[in-house]
Amino acid sequence: MSKVIYKNLNTSPILAVGGSGVWLEDAAGKRYLDTCGGVAVSSLGHAHPRIAAAFEREAKNLAWAHAGSFTTAAAEELATRLVDSSGGLARAQFLSGGSEVMELAMKIAYQYQSERGLPDKSIFISRRQSYHGSTLGTLSISGNVQRQSVFGRLLPPAEFVSPCYAYRDQRADESEDQYGTRLAQELDEKIRVLGSENVAAFFAETVVGSTNGAVPAVPGYFRKIKAVCERHDVLLILDEVMAGMGRTGHLYAYADDGIVPDMVAVGKGLAAGYMPISALLISERIHSAMAQGSGVLGNGQTHVNHPLACAIALEVQQVIREENLLAQVRQRGEQLRSWLKESLADLDIVGDIRGRGLFVGVEFVESRATKEPFHGAGAYAAALKQEALQRGLLIYPGSGTAQGLLGNHVLFAPPFITSEDELGQMVERFSAVVRAVAH
Repeated sequence: MSKVIYKNLNTSPILAVGGSGVWLEDAAGKRYLDTCGGVAVSSLGHAHPRIAAAFEREAKNLAWAHAGSFTTAAAEELATRLVDSSGGLARAQFLSGGSEVMELAMKIAYQYQSERGLPDKSIFISRRQSYHGSTLGTLSISGNVQRQSVFGRLLPPAEFVSPCYAYRDQRADESEDQYGTRLAQELDEKIRVLGSENVAAFFAETVVGSTNGAVPAVPGYFRKIKAVCERHDVLLILDEVMAGMGRTGHLYAYADDGIVPDMVAVGKGLAAGYMPISALLISERIHSAMAQGSGVLGNGQTHVNHPLACAIALEVQQVIREENLLAQVRQRGEQLRSWLKESLADLDIVGDIRGRGLFVGVEFVESRATKEPFHGAGAYAAALKQEALQRGLLIYPGSGTAQGLLGNHVLFAPPFITSEDELGQMVERFSAVVRAVAH
């Protein structure tokens, strides 16, 4: 009997023994085609020769060094590269996972307001149908009913506004611009009711990930939201733990939205899964307020700026740049959306196919005409996953797509290195899975 604690406490997962490119292999020799990069993590696939060589090289140098006393060339170069590509952010710190950097963002947001002599600016606003992490702090700003689960009574208070979810919430009588304006006005009114003197920050996923499946904002939405935040002296903090680091075809997903936030969190794809590492980037304004105030960041964790993790992440980012993989992500993303629409066109239960780059969502409905959310819930997601595994396919299904209660979706986030042929196989096998479960 295993001594490992698994996510599903009464079942054992498949024993994985190896991987190559976009394929994983289990102990029985069965191979699985990965449509989702695990959970939008494995952007370079498995056994990449340059990353393997980087491990061999870097592991001989330095295992760990206390970030309170030491820095390393890898951390410095990685921070410079991320900052220089950000469009206007100034500093970066590296932690081990997305929840950690989102928690850090919450702490810095409040420390920044306090260092300015505004300690009452302590309220965080987020959006419904969002997910920002598994700590109690980040769960409190996650508008994901399922993931808050039994922990609701433990969570600090937070405020919520509507998501930007055009497929479900844009009215027939309004344009995308009018829809974005309506949502910005909702945020503006929320801040006014709470009092701008009490609001610290607004949090949003640039492209919503696992909660409802690669939902991008309508054009102009984030420009309007940023204007509201600036009007009320509220920080705009974007969560790109899943959508960032090239997943949408740009290093930062907000590049498509024409803005630069006050902070951005990135994670999963930063080291392509080869090391656990995440990053928070902040503006010079925020850094200066803390540096000229207390001069101390009110946060400390064991693996801050981990030398080996930073070195591997740096090599990953160099591979992505030198192999021009962001252009390939954009091309493959267009192919994926087009082929999915073509392959699933005859299925009335497929309501929407959306996303950016290789970050694509398929939403299921009872009827395409009515858009009524699918009633399959968790059982349907489990059935899709099991059928896919039988066919040698890894998928990332979800439930609670609409309002956190009803609806189902599948999130696609394949490795950036996926070939055209492999992409075609993913679509073909997925179509077969949906048809098999539907009957």
